[in-house]
Amino acid sequence: MTQGLWPALLGRFDWQALPFVRAWETPTVSEIIGAGAASIVIVGAIGLMALLTYLHAWRYLWKEWLTSLDHKRIGIMYVVLAFVMLSRALVEAVLMRMQQASAIDAPGFVEPDHFAQLFSTHGSIMIFFMAMPFLTGVINYVTPLQIGARDVAFPLLNSISLWLTGGAAGLMMVSLVIGRFSTGGWSGYPPYTELAFSPDVGPDYWIWAVTLGSVASTLTGLNFATTIYKMRCPGMTLMRMPLFVWTALCTSILMIFAMPPLTVATALLALDRYLGAHFFTNDLGGNMMMYANLFWLFGHPEVYILILPAFGVYSEVVSTFSSKELYGYTSLVLATMAIAVLSFTVWVHHFFTMGQNANLNAVFGIATMTIGVPTGVKIYDWIWTMFRGEVRFTVPMLYSLAFMMTFVLGGFTGILLAFPPLDYLVHNTLFLVAHFHNMLIPGTLYGMLAAYHYWFPKAFGFRLNERWGRISFGCWVVGFYTAFMPLYVLGASGAARRTQAFYEPAFRPWLYVAGVGALILLGALASLFVQLWISIRDRDANRVFAGDPWDGRGLEWSVSAPPPEFNYAVLPQVAARDPFFDGKRAGDPYAAPATYEDIEVPRNSMTGPVIGIVGAALAFALVWHIWWLAILCALGIVAAVIARSFARDVHRTVTAAEVARIDRHWRAAVAEAKPIPRHIETTSANRGLAEVPA
Repeated sequence: MTQGLWPALLGRFDWQALPFVRAWETPTVSEIIGAGAASIVIVGAIGLMALLTYLHAWRYLWKEWLTSLDHKRIGIMYVVLAFVMLSRALVEAVLMRMQQASAIDAPGFVEPDHFAQLFSTHGSIMIFFMAMPFLTGVINYVTPLQIGARDVAFPLLNSISLWLTGGAAGLMMVSLVIGRFSTGGWSGYPPYTELAFSPDVGPDYWIWAVTLGSVASTLTGLNFATTIYKMRCPGMTLMRMPLFVWTALCTSILMIFAMPPLTVATALLALDRYLGAHFFTNDLGGNMMMYANLFWLFGHPEVYILILPAFGVYSEVVSTFSSKELYGYTSLVLATMAIAVLSFTVWVHHFFTMGQNANLNAVFGIATMTIGVPTGVKIYDWIWTMFRGEVRFTVPMLYSLAFMMTFVLGGFTGILLAFPPLDYLVHNTLFLVAHFHNMLIPGTLYGMLAAYHYWFPKAFGFRLNERWGRISFGCWVVGFYTAFMPLYVLGASGAARRTQAFYEPAFRPWLYVAGVGALILLGALASLFVQLWISIRDRDANRVFAGDPWDGRGLEWSVSAPPPEFNYAVLPQVAARDPFFDGKRAGDPYAAPATYEDIEVPRNSMTGPVIGIVGAALAFALVWHIWWLAILCALGIVAAVIARSFARDVHRTVTAAEVARIDRHWRAAVAEAKPIPRHIETTSANRGLAEVPA
């Protein structure tokens, strides 16, 4: 299959690209694991398609979800994607911990090349295809509701962003079944990922998956910065915006400026690999430090792209479940902006050991430590928000409390790493792995899980099961400390990161403990799925259609759960920072409008799915050098854009009569609901109407 028709049709593909063939010919444990993972992907996809066919759900799925331009549905689809990718990445993490625990003076069960693929896919997925879709989904769902808007500024662009992200995630999943993934880590450093050192398809999978994802994130940033600037309801000044919206705005701006350097870096790396351009190799004048600078110009702001929305979530959750106004609102806004700006001043700390002079290291070390100041302000404000408040220890609140304690601990280790001399000692050890998991798990994952529990009733109209939520929370926290605290000890003892096997017997107990922690984390994920299953089963007992199950403060709690397609029957008028909360205590927050008007909403469009699917096919063709398919897909994308440009009937009108019917149905339910006090808000008595204290 190396000459003639097959290479022209299938490019670099041969039977060895299939893990089943490799496992058949060389039945090692490592190859069998690879074939098993590929089987799960294939069986899962076939099973899902069979289930949808059995339920006759294809038409519904296409019309109501996949082609929808409703920001709320797009947000939910982002979150679903994030959970799917989280499942894969967490299983890979468990495999890595098990391998290291079994490979002390022994080879273990995963071969070195396979282990390198595992840490590359784990890192790439967790950053680009779990955390980014999760936070983008939450921003999508919540932001327009919180600013009193009907939709985002560019609904079609929003759909295209979703589908480009989905296409990129699909490419990651395909790499399990056809070919191998990169062994160059989530950062894809050349010259290791250059053609001379990695001639297989792995780096190409990484390049195109990351490129699709980074383009999607740039478009998302443009969309939400515009939405927040231009579509706030009357009276909502910048300093009346909820903290989550402020963090969404800063995150969007960071996306606009941070993602293009990543796109440029992957594009230049692609030119190196496909056309021999040598941007990042010493041949013909290239320099790999150009890549390091471009990548970390993206990479460090990316940390704050991931964390800032979680800060916004914690601000909402702590305020709501403490029954108090957010303490130090202005200082929190300033701290958010300061973190966003400072995030661009610290990228050089990622290469303290790469040879620049001591003065430069000192400048960037100080800049790195400076970020601790605004972050400390946030922690301080959240603590004072809880002080003398009526704190309710619901699941989102528990995640917030766990975040504060764990994140502060991680912050201290970050200060240690900001000292260049200390960084020299632990550079590229497991200490670094422990540190960034110490920041990103409480800083992002806990935040997103808190958001998931907090806004789930708003999105679906029923609450999640509290008991299983607490079980899952307990597993996440215990699993985190058990899995990552030993890595500090190992790293300080010299255990190198990305290592498939160790030869120091003293590492054994710490690696065992870390392995147990990884299994507990897997249990945490399983508990989340059990919770979701039980919650769906018992949804009728936990309905909160009235829309205000937590005595919320923002505008999103002032409409039904789930909200109607148009969000608000009449756009709200805002005169304070917590308009709904103040309205509940001042009088009737549910006063019916005098009149209703027709509302325009965007029609569904298949442009997003087409561009996403064809874009992923184009990337697949480029990975495998299937040039005819690449040309067809490129033409397909151009044709889809041109066809969309001729579309004129892109809006649909919801008549005033229909708006009135939907709105009055909800108001009637509110009138019939019994207000409940806060101490029974997690019971089935909670139907979504909070009792307002006298």
